[in-house]
Amino acid sequence: MYVKPIALLLSLTLLQGCAAAVVAGTAGAVSAANDRRTIGVQIDDNNIEIKGALALKSIDRLANHANISVISVNGVVLLVGQVSNVEMRTEAEAALKAVPAIRRIHNQLRIGSNIGITTQTHDTWLTSKVKTKLLADESVSGNNIKVVTENAEVFLMGLVAPIEAEQAVEIARNISGVERVIKAFEYL
Repeated sequence: MYVKPIALLLSLTLLQGCAAAVVAGTAGAVSAANDRRTIGVQIDDNNIEIKGALALKSIDRLANHANISVISVNGVVLLVGQVSNVEMRTEAEAALKAVPAIRRIHNQLRIGSNIGITTQTHDTWLTSKVKTKLLADESVSGNNIKVVTENAEVFLMGLVAPIEAEQAVEIARNISGVERVIKAFEYL
């Protein structure tokens, strides 16, 4: 007699997970469809990021004494984070040059101590604020601009028209807490 209500509750619980998966999958598909890059290039960029991270992790001193992120848009790679010295900065870039499909590397690694969790949290908040403003502005295609924030520096990447790039920089520059805006755009 109690088996049916328990089975019903269990089914509803499991279906909630399915609904979340459907929503996440749909959001990913919509994002991919609105991207100016082809699906193939989006996959290539994802592979570059994975292979780049693995290349860096294979070098002990970079894996253990640096904080490096690899971001790729259309084969253009942005390296951000912190390393202890100039040699490590050069070594990180050299490691990525062996990764296929990378067309250009913007090495924005800073020499210094790794940033803490408080700074990382603030950077995430700044990224959200910038991205929200870009998506709300009708003169910019916010879906085509990747926003990366590292230690209050905002990096903008994507395939954009020159006028969009300037507008995106202006939007990001005027957000409280942003210390510097760096363009890594490719122009249409």
